[in-house]
Amino acid sequence: MGSGKTGEGASQYRARSRRIIGGAPEVREAVTDATLSFERKRKRAYAEVDFDAWSDWARDVKNHVLARLDHYLTEAESRLAENGAHVHWAADAREAQRIVTRLAEKASAKTVVKGKSMLSEEIGLNDALERAGIAVFETDLGEYVLQLLGESPSHIVGPAIHKNLEQVQRLFAERLGTSLSGQPDDLARAARQTLRDAFAGADIGITGANFVVAETGTVALIENEGNIRLATSLPKIHVALAGVEKLLPRMSDLAGFLQLTARAATGQPLGSFVTLVQGPAAHPGDDGPEEVHVVFLDNGRTSVLEHEHAWEALRCVRCGACLNACPVYRQTGGHAYGSVYSGPVGAVLNPALLGLRQAMPLPFASSLCGACGDACPVRIPIPDLLVRWREEAQAAGLAPKTEQAALSAFAGAAARPAVFRLAGKAGTRLGATQAARALPMTGAWSRERALPRPSGRTFRELWREGIE
Repeated sequence: MGSGKTGEGASQYRARSRRIIGGAPEVREAVTDATLSFERKRKRAYAEVDFDAWSDWARDVKNHVLARLDHYLTEAESRLAENGAHVHWAADAREAQRIVTRLAEKASAKTVVKGKSMLSEEIGLNDALERAGIAVFETDLGEYVLQLLGESPSHIVGPAIHKNLEQVQRLFAERLGTSLSGQPDDLARAARQTLRDAFAGADIGITGANFVVAETGTVALIENEGNIRLATSLPKIHVALAGVEKLLPRMSDLAGFLQLTARAATGQPLGSFVTLVQGPAAHPGDDGPEEVHVVFLDNGRTSVLEHEHAWEALRCVRCGACLNACPVYRQTGGHAYGSVYSGPVGAVLNPALLGLRQAMPLPFASSLCGACGDACPVRIPIPDLLVRWREEAQAAGLAPKTEQAALSAFAGAAARPAVFRLAGKAGTRLGATQAARALPMTGAWSRERALPRPSGRTFRELWREGIE
Protein backbone atom coordinates (compact mmCIF):
# COMPACT_ATOMS: atom_id res chain seq x y z
CA MET A 1 0.00 0.00 0.00
CA GLY A 2 2.58 2.56 -1.11
CA SER A 3 1.92 6.16 -2.01
CA GLY A 4 2.34 7.11 -5.64
CA LYS A 5 4.90 9.56 -6.94
CA THR A 6 4.67 12.49 -9.30
CA GLY A 7 7.06 11.36 -11.96
CA GLU A 8 7.01 14.13 -14.54
CA GLY A 9 9.37 16.49 -12.71
CA ALA A 10 9.43 20.24 -12.37
CA SER A 11 9.86 20.85 -16.09
CA GLN A 12 6.19 20.01 -16.64
CA TYR A 13 5.00 22.62 -14.14
CA ARG A 14 3.24 24.79 -16.72
CA ALA A 15 1.47 21.85 -18.38
CA ARG A 16 0.34 20.37 -15.08
CA SER A 17 -0.84 23.77 -13.85
CA ARG A 18 -2.98 24.23 -16.96
CA ARG A 19 -4.49 20.76 -16.55
CA ILE A 20 -5.35 21.35 -12.91
CA ILE A 21 -6.75 24.85 -13.43
CA GLY A 22 -8.72 23.85 -16.53
CA GLY A 23 -9.76 20.33 -15.66
CA ALA A 24 -9.94 20.09 -11.88
CA PRO A 25 -11.59 23.23 -10.46
CA GLU A 26 -12.38 21.31 -7.25
CA VAL A 27 -8.63 21.25 -6.48
CA ARG A 28 -8.39 25.02 -6.57
CA GLU A 29 -11.49 25.34 -4.39
CA ALA A 30 -10.30 22.80 -1.82
CA VAL A 31 -6.75 24.16 -1.65
CA THR A 32 -7.94 27.76 -1.40
CA ASP A 33 -10.36 26.97 1.43
CA ALA A 34 -7.74 25.01 3.37
CA THR A 35 -4.84 27.43 2.94
CA LEU A 36 -6.93 30.50 3.77
CA SER A 37 -8.09 28.76 6.94
CA PHE A 38 -4.47 27.97 7.85
CA GLU A 39 -3.54 31.58 7.10
CA ARG A 40 -6.20 33.05 9.37
CA LYS A 41 -5.15 30.79 12.23
CA ARG A 42 -1.47 31.54 11.68
CA LYS A 43 -1.99 35.29 11.77
CA ARG A 44 -3.99 35.04 14.99
CA ALA A 45 -1.31 32.85 16.55
CA TYR A 46 1.50 35.18 15.49
CA ALA A 47 -0.36 38.16 16.96
CA GLU A 48 -0.40 36.48 20.39
CA VAL A 49 3.41 36.61 20.72
CA ASP A 50 6.29 38.87 19.79
CA PHE A 51 6.67 37.16 16.45
CA ASP A 52 9.51 39.36 15.20
CA ALA A 53 11.64 38.62 18.26
CA TRP A 54 10.88 34.89 18.10
CA SER A 55 11.68 34.70 14.39
CA ASP A 56 14.94 36.58 14.76
CA TRP A 57 15.94 34.22 17.57
CA ALA A 58 14.97 31.12 15.57
CA ARG A 59 16.88 32.38 12.51
CA ASP A 60 20.00 32.95 14.62
CA VAL A 61 19.80 29.51 16.27
CA LYS A 62 19.47 27.76 12.92
CA ASN A 63 22.28 29.84 11.41
CA HIS A 64 24.46 28.90 14.36
CA VAL A 65 23.76 25.18 13.79
CA LEU A 66 24.36 25.37 10.04
CA ALA A 67 27.67 27.16 10.57
CA ARG A 68 28.83 24.38 12.92
CA LEU A 69 26.96 21.45 11.42
CA ASP A 70 29.84 18.97 11.66
CA HIS A 71 30.24 19.67 15.39
CA TYR A 72 26.55 19.24 16.20
CA LEU A 73 26.17 16.11 14.07
CA THR A 74 29.07 14.53 15.94
CA GLU A 75 27.57 15.56 19.28
CA ALA A 76 24.14 14.22 18.32
CA GLU A 77 25.65 10.90 17.25
CA SER A 78 27.47 10.55 20.58
CA ARG A 79 24.43 11.40 22.70
CA LEU A 80 22.14 9.11 20.70
CA ALA A 81 24.59 6.24 21.10
CA GLU A 82 24.80 6.90 24.83
CA ASN A 83 21.00 6.69 24.94
CA GLY A 84 21.13 3.27 23.29
CA ALA A 85 20.07 4.35 19.79
CA HIS A 86 21.82 3.21 16.62
CA VAL A 87 22.93 6.00 14.25
CA HIS A 88 23.20 5.52 10.49
CA TRP A 89 24.50 7.91 7.83
CA ALA A 90 23.04 8.06 4.32
CA ALA A 91 24.72 10.09 1.61
CA ASP A 92 21.76 9.87 -0.76
CA ALA A 93 18.27 8.43 -1.22
CA ARG A 94 19.43 5.00 -2.37
CA GLU A 95 21.68 4.55 0.63
CA ALA A 96 18.85 5.56 2.95
CA GLN A 97 16.56 3.03 1.24
CA ARG A 98 19.18 0.30 1.66
CA ILE A 99 19.69 1.08 5.35
CA VAL A 100 15.99 0.90 6.22
CA THR A 101 15.33 -2.11 3.99
CA ARG A 102 18.22 -4.03 5.56
CA LEU A 103 16.95 -3.22 9.05
CA ALA A 104 13.54 -4.57 8.06
CA GLU A 105 14.97 -7.70 6.46
CA LYS A 106 17.23 -8.35 9.46
CA ALA A 107 14.15 -8.21 11.71
CA SER A 108 12.16 -10.42 9.27
CA ALA A 109 9.62 -7.61 9.21
CA LYS A 110 6.43 -8.11 7.26
CA THR A 111 4.56 -4.91 8.17
CA VAL A 112 5.64 -1.30 8.71
CA VAL A 113 3.55 1.56 10.07
CA LYS A 114 4.62 5.08 9.15
CA GLY A 115 4.02 8.50 10.57
CA LYS A 116 3.90 11.41 8.13
CA SER A 117 7.42 12.05 6.85
CA MET A 118 8.32 14.26 3.91
CA LEU A 119 11.81 12.79 4.04
CA SER A 120 10.43 9.31 3.37
CA GLU A 121 8.62 10.78 0.35
CA GLU A 122 11.85 12.43 -0.79
CA ILE A 123 13.73 9.12 -0.85
CA GLY A 124 10.84 6.98 -2.17
CA LEU A 125 10.94 4.72 0.89
CA ASN A 126 7.51 3.12 0.53
CA ASP A 127 8.27 1.81 -2.94
CA ALA A 128 11.64 0.43 -1.79
CA LEU A 129 10.07 -1.42 1.14
CA GLU A 130 7.28 -2.83 -0.98
CA ARG A 131 9.78 -4.10 -3.55
CA ALA A 132 11.32 -6.02 -0.65
CA GLY A 133 7.93 -7.61 0.10
CA ILE A 134 7.13 -5.48 3.15
CA ALA A 135 3.64 -4.01 3.59
CA VAL A 136 3.61 -0.30 4.44
CA PHE A 137 0.70 1.47 6.15
CA GLU A 138 0.55 5.27 6.25
CA THR A 139 -1.06 6.18 9.57
CA ASP A 140 -1.56 9.94 9.22
CA LEU A 141 -5.17 10.29 8.05
CA GLY A 142 -4.34 12.52 5.10
CA GLU A 143 -1.45 10.28 4.04
CA TYR A 144 -3.68 7.23 4.42
CA VAL A 145 -6.26 8.77 2.09
CA LEU A 146 -3.57 9.44 -0.51
CA GLN A 147 -2.12 5.98 -0.12
CA LEU A 148 -5.50 4.47 -0.95
CA LEU A 149 -5.61 6.70 -4.02
CA GLY A 150 -2.00 6.04 -5.03
CA GLU A 151 -1.16 9.75 -4.88
CA SER A 152 1.67 11.73 -3.32
CA PRO A 153 1.19 14.58 -0.79
CA SER A 154 0.46 18.03 -2.17
CA HIS A 155 1.22 19.98 1.02
CA ILE A 156 3.89 19.68 3.70
CA VAL A 157 1.46 19.74 6.64
CA GLY A 158 -1.91 18.90 5.08
CA PRO A 159 -1.00 16.23 2.51
CA ALA A 160 -4.58 15.77 1.25
CA ILE A 161 -5.85 19.36 1.31
CA HIS A 162 -6.53 19.13 -2.43
CA LYS A 163 -9.30 16.61 -1.73
CA ASN A 164 -12.80 17.62 -0.68
CA LEU A 165 -15.18 15.77 1.63
CA GLU A 166 -17.23 14.26 -1.21
CA GLN A 167 -14.14 12.70 -2.78
CA VAL A 168 -13.08 11.11 0.52
CA GLN A 169 -16.65 9.89 1.16
CA ARG A 170 -16.64 8.09 -2.21
CA LEU A 171 -13.18 6.65 -1.59
CA PHE A 172 -13.99 5.30 1.87
CA ALA A 173 -17.35 3.91 0.72
CA GLU A 174 -15.53 1.96 -1.99
CA ARG A 175 -12.51 0.83 0.06
CA LEU A 176 -13.74 0.71 3.67
CA GLY A 177 -17.49 0.19 3.26
CA THR A 178 -18.60 3.43 4.92
CA SER A 179 -21.72 5.39 4.01
CA LEU A 180 -21.56 7.75 1.04
CA SER A 181 -22.87 10.43 3.38
CA GLY A 182 -20.38 9.66 6.15
CA GLN A 183 -19.23 12.72 8.07
CA PRO A 184 -15.57 13.44 8.92
CA ASP A 185 -15.85 11.80 12.35
CA ASP A 186 -17.33 8.67 10.79
CA LEU A 187 -14.58 8.52 8.17
CA ALA A 188 -11.85 9.01 10.75
CA ARG A 189 -13.38 6.25 12.90
CA ALA A 190 -13.35 3.84 9.95
CA ALA A 191 -9.70 4.63 9.22
CA ARG A 192 -8.81 4.14 12.90
CA GLN A 193 -10.42 0.71 12.96
CA THR A 194 -8.38 -0.38 9.95
CA LEU A 195 -5.11 1.10 11.17
CA ARG A 196 -5.51 -0.24 14.71
CA ASP A 197 -4.84 -3.75 13.43
CA ALA A 198 -1.84 -2.46 11.49
CA PHE A 199 -0.38 -0.85 14.62
CA ALA A 200 -0.94 -4.01 16.67
CA GLY A 201 0.77 -6.23 14.12
CA ALA A 202 3.55 -3.95 12.88
CA ASP A 203 7.14 -5.05 13.20
CA ILE A 204 8.64 -1.60 12.59
CA GLY A 205 7.45 1.98 13.10
CA ILE A 206 8.98 4.65 10.86
CA THR A 207 8.75 8.39 11.46
CA GLY A 208 10.45 11.55 10.42
CA ALA A 209 12.02 13.97 12.90
CA ASN A 210 10.90 17.55 13.34
CA PHE A 211 14.03 18.26 15.37
CA VAL A 212 17.01 16.40 16.82
CA VAL A 213 18.56 17.96 19.92
CA ALA A 214 22.33 17.48 19.80
CA GLU A 215 22.89 18.14 23.51
CA THR A 216 20.68 15.26 24.67
CA GLY A 217 20.26 13.02 21.63
CA THR A 218 16.51 13.63 21.57
CA VAL A 219 14.27 13.14 18.54
CA ALA A 220 11.28 15.50 18.73
CA LEU A 221 8.05 14.87 16.80
CA ILE A 222 4.97 17.10 16.49
CA GLU A 223 1.52 15.81 15.50
CA ASN A 224 -2.20 16.25 16.07
CA GLU A 225 -3.58 12.71 15.69
CA GLY A 226 -1.58 10.46 18.03
CA ASN A 227 -0.54 8.06 15.29
CA ILE A 228 3.15 8.97 15.59
CA ARG A 229 3.13 8.17 19.28
CA LEU A 230 1.76 4.73 18.47
CA ALA A 231 4.31 4.20 15.69
CA THR A 232 7.17 5.05 18.05
CA SER A 233 6.03 2.88 20.94
CA LEU A 234 4.09 -0.22 19.82
CA PRO A 235 6.44 -1.85 17.28
CA LYS A 236 9.66 -3.45 18.55
CA ILE A 237 11.76 -1.27 16.26
CA HIS A 238 11.50 2.48 15.67
CA VAL A 239 13.33 4.10 12.75
CA ALA A 240 13.51 7.91 12.63
CA LEU A 241 14.55 9.65 9.40
CA ALA A 242 16.21 13.04 9.83
CA GLY A 243 17.77 15.46 7.39
CA VAL A 244 21.19 16.58 8.60
CA GLU A 245 19.84 20.13 8.91
CA LYS A 246 17.19 19.20 11.52
CA LEU A 247 19.50 19.74 14.50
CA LEU A 248 19.04 22.07 17.44
CA PRO A 249 21.96 22.75 19.80
CA ARG A 250 20.30 22.57 23.23
CA MET A 251 17.20 21.17 24.86
CA SER A 252 16.36 24.70 25.97
CA ASP A 253 16.00 25.67 22.27
CA LEU A 254 13.38 22.99 21.64
CA ALA A 255 10.49 24.63 23.52
CA GLY A 256 10.67 27.77 21.38
CA PHE A 257 10.88 25.86 18.10
CA LEU A 258 7.99 23.55 19.01
CA GLN A 259 5.74 26.54 19.68
CA LEU A 260 6.90 28.60 16.72
CA THR A 261 6.48 25.69 14.30
CA ALA A 262 2.97 24.87 15.55
CA ARG A 263 1.87 28.50 15.28
CA ALA A 264 3.24 28.76 11.74
CA ALA A 265 1.81 25.43 10.58
CA THR A 266 -1.68 25.21 12.08
CA GLY A 267 -2.10 28.30 14.27
CA GLN A 268 -1.89 26.25 17.48
CA PRO A 269 0.17 27.32 20.48
CA LEU A 270 1.53 23.76 20.48
CA GLY A 271 0.83 20.54 18.60
CA SER A 272 -1.68 18.22 20.27
CA PHE A 273 1.01 15.56 20.70
CA VAL A 274 4.72 16.18 21.17
CA THR A 275 6.77 13.00 21.37
CA LEU A 276 10.38 13.03 22.60
CA VAL A 277 12.35 9.89 21.79
CA GLN A 278 15.50 9.40 23.86
CA GLY A 279 16.23 5.79 22.94
CA PRO A 280 14.86 2.26 23.36
CA ALA A 281 13.04 0.99 26.43
CA ALA A 282 15.46 0.78 29.34
CA HIS A 283 14.18 -2.53 30.69
CA PRO A 284 12.15 -5.46 29.33
CA GLY A 285 8.46 -4.75 29.80
CA ASP A 286 8.88 -0.96 29.77
CA ASP A 287 6.92 1.07 27.25
CA GLY A 288 8.76 1.76 24.03
CA PRO A 289 10.63 -0.13 21.32
CA GLU A 290 13.46 -2.57 21.85
CA GLU A 291 15.54 -0.81 19.20
CA VAL A 292 15.75 2.80 18.02
CA HIS A 293 17.56 3.69 14.80
CA VAL A 294 18.17 7.25 13.59
CA VAL A 295 19.09 7.70 9.93
CA PHE A 296 20.72 11.03 9.12
CA LEU A 297 20.33 11.88 5.43
CA ASP A 298 22.41 14.28 3.36
CA ASN A 299 20.97 13.84 -0.16
CA GLY A 300 22.41 17.12 -1.41
CA ARG A 301 22.02 19.16 1.75
CA THR A 302 25.72 19.76 2.34
CA SER A 303 25.99 20.99 -1.25
CA VAL A 304 23.12 23.40 -0.55
CA LEU A 305 24.98 24.55 2.56
CA GLU A 306 27.96 25.51 0.38
CA HIS A 307 25.82 27.50 -2.06
CA GLU A 308 26.31 31.25 -2.03
CA HIS A 309 22.73 32.09 -1.15
CA ALA A 310 20.56 28.93 -1.21
CA TRP A 311 21.94 27.75 2.15
CA GLU A 312 19.38 29.91 3.95
CA ALA A 313 16.62 27.56 2.77
CA LEU A 314 18.08 24.89 5.07
CA ARG A 315 16.61 26.79 8.01
CA CYS A 316 13.18 25.52 6.89
CA VAL A 317 11.18 23.80 9.65
CA ARG A 318 8.64 22.33 7.19
CA CYS A 319 5.72 24.27 8.64
CA GLY A 320 4.04 24.95 5.29
CA ALA A 321 3.31 28.61 6.15
CA CYS A 322 4.80 29.87 2.88
CA LEU A 323 2.54 27.51 0.90
CA ASN A 324 -0.53 28.75 2.74
CA ALA A 325 0.38 32.39 2.06
CA CYS A 326 1.22 31.92 -1.63
CA PRO A 327 -1.45 33.02 -4.15
CA VAL A 328 0.23 30.96 -6.87
CA TYR A 329 0.28 27.70 -4.89
CA ARG A 330 -3.37 28.33 -4.03
CA GLN A 331 -4.38 27.94 -7.68
CA THR A 332 -3.06 24.42 -8.19
CA GLY A 333 -1.92 22.81 -4.96
CA GLY A 334 1.37 20.98 -4.75
CA HIS A 335 1.17 18.36 -7.49
CA ALA A 336 1.79 20.92 -10.23
CA TYR A 337 5.33 21.42 -8.92
CA GLY A 338 6.40 17.85 -9.65
CA SER A 339 8.44 17.60 -6.47
CA VAL A 340 8.03 16.55 -2.85
CA TYR A 341 8.77 20.13 -1.78
CA SER A 342 6.27 22.42 -3.47
CA GLY A 343 5.26 26.06 -3.18
CA PRO A 344 7.68 28.90 -2.43
CA VAL A 345 10.11 26.86 -0.31
CA GLY A 346 10.27 24.20 -3.01
CA ALA A 347 10.95 26.87 -5.62
CA VAL A 348 14.09 27.98 -3.74
CA LEU A 349 15.18 24.60 -2.32
CA ASN A 350 14.76 22.37 -5.39
CA PRO A 351 17.17 24.31 -7.64
CA ALA A 352 19.88 23.71 -5.06
CA LEU A 353 18.96 20.09 -4.28
CA LEU A 354 18.19 18.95 -7.83
CA GLY A 355 20.10 21.46 -9.95
CA LEU A 356 18.70 24.61 -11.53
CA ARG A 357 18.10 23.01 -14.92
CA GLN A 358 16.06 20.17 -13.37
CA ALA A 359 14.08 22.59 -11.21
CA MET A 360 13.07 25.00 -13.96
CA PRO A 361 10.70 26.82 -14.17
CA LEU A 362 9.89 26.71 -10.43
CA PRO A 363 11.79 29.94 -9.52
CA PHE A 364 9.46 31.73 -11.94
CA ALA A 365 6.29 30.24 -10.41
CA SER A 366 5.78 33.25 -8.16
CA SER A 367 4.30 36.73 -8.30
CA LEU A 368 7.06 37.97 -5.92
CA CYS A 369 4.36 39.47 -3.71
CA GLY A 370 6.48 38.75 -0.62
CA ALA A 371 3.77 36.98 1.40
CA CYS A 372 5.92 33.85 1.76
CA GLY A 373 8.77 35.82 3.29
CA ASP A 374 6.43 37.50 5.76
CA ALA A 375 4.98 34.15 6.85
CA CYS A 376 8.27 32.29 7.36
CA PRO A 377 8.97 31.72 11.07
CA VAL A 378 12.74 31.39 10.55
CA ARG A 379 13.23 34.40 8.28
CA ILE A 380 14.11 32.59 5.04
CA PRO A 381 14.23 35.46 2.50
CA ILE A 382 12.25 33.48 -0.08
CA PRO A 383 11.46 36.40 -2.44
CA ASP A 384 15.14 37.40 -2.54
CA LEU A 385 16.19 33.81 -3.21
CA LEU A 386 13.65 33.53 -6.03
CA VAL A 387 15.13 36.60 -7.67
CA ARG A 388 18.66 35.21 -7.27
CA TRP A 389 17.63 31.92 -8.92
CA ARG A 390 15.98 33.86 -11.74
CA GLU A 391 19.19 35.80 -12.27
CA GLU A 392 21.14 32.53 -12.41
CA ALA A 393 18.61 31.10 -14.87
CA GLN A 394 18.97 34.14 -17.11
CA ALA A 395 22.75 33.96 -16.97
CA ALA A 396 22.68 30.24 -17.81
CA GLY A 397 20.25 30.75 -20.70
CA LEU A 398 17.57 28.69 -18.97
CA ALA A 399 14.85 31.35 -18.89
CA PRO A 400 12.13 31.04 -21.56
CA LYS A 401 13.39 32.24 -24.95
CA THR A 402 10.23 34.25 -25.53
CA GLU A 403 10.79 36.08 -22.25
CA GLN A 404 14.41 36.85 -23.10
CA ALA A 405 13.36 38.16 -26.51
CA ALA A 406 10.54 40.24 -25.01
CA LEU A 407 12.84 41.80 -22.40
CA SER A 408 15.44 42.60 -25.05
CA ALA A 409 12.78 44.22 -27.21
CA PHE A 410 11.45 46.23 -24.26
CA ALA A 411 14.97 47.38 -23.35
CA GLY A 412 15.53 48.48 -26.94
CA ALA A 413 12.23 50.36 -27.08
CA ALA A 414 12.73 51.96 -23.66
CA ALA A 415 16.11 53.31 -24.76
CA ARG A 416 14.53 55.06 -27.79
CA PRO A 417 11.94 57.68 -26.74
CA ALA A 418 10.28 57.90 -30.14
CA VAL A 419 9.84 54.13 -30.36
CA PHE A 420 8.62 53.97 -26.75
CA ARG A 421 5.98 56.66 -27.39
CA LEU A 422 4.82 54.91 -30.54
CA ALA A 423 4.50 51.57 -28.73
CA GLY A 424 2.51 53.23 -25.94
CA LYS A 425 0.09 54.77 -28.42
CA ALA A 426 -0.31 51.50 -30.29
CA GLY A 427 -1.06 49.62 -27.09
CA THR A 428 -3.61 52.21 -25.96
CA ARG A 429 -5.39 52.24 -29.30
CA LEU A 430 -5.36 48.46 -29.59
CA GLY A 431 -6.69 47.99 -26.09
CA ALA A 432 -5.11 46.45 -23.00
CA THR A 433 -6.56 42.97 -23.53
CA GLN A 434 -5.50 42.64 -27.16
CA ALA A 435 -2.07 44.13 -26.48
CA ALA A 436 -1.44 41.84 -23.49
CA ARG A 437 -2.44 38.75 -25.43
CA ALA A 438 -0.21 39.70 -28.34
CA LEU A 439 2.95 40.01 -26.23
CA PRO A 440 5.12 36.96 -25.42
CA MET A 441 5.43 37.60 -21.69
CA THR A 442 1.83 38.53 -20.99
CA GLY A 443 -0.08 36.32 -23.40
CA ALA A 444 -0.57 33.34 -21.10
CA TRP A 445 -0.98 35.59 -18.06
CA SER A 446 -3.82 37.56 -19.67
CA ARG A 447 -5.77 34.48 -20.74
CA GLU A 448 -6.56 33.70 -17.10
CA ARG A 449 -7.42 37.25 -15.99
CA ALA A 450 -9.90 40.02 -16.68
CA LEU A 451 -7.84 43.08 -17.56
CA PRO A 452 -8.89 46.70 -16.89
CA ARG A 453 -10.50 48.69 -19.68
CA PRO A 454 -8.05 51.00 -21.46
CA SER A 455 -8.35 54.75 -20.93
CA GLY A 456 -7.81 55.53 -24.60
CA ARG A 457 -4.91 57.87 -23.80
CA THR A 458 -1.30 57.20 -22.93
CA PHE A 459 0.26 58.21 -19.62
CA ARG A 460 2.24 60.96 -21.38
CA GLU A 461 -0.96 62.40 -22.86
CA LEU A 462 -2.64 62.34 -19.45
CA TRP A 463 0.43 63.96 -17.86
CA ARG A 464 0.43 66.81 -20.36
CA GLU A 465 -3.26 67.44 -19.75
CA GLY A 466 -2.82 67.31 -15.99
CA ILE A 467 -3.95 64.27 -14.00
CA GLU A 468 -6.70 64.93 -11.51
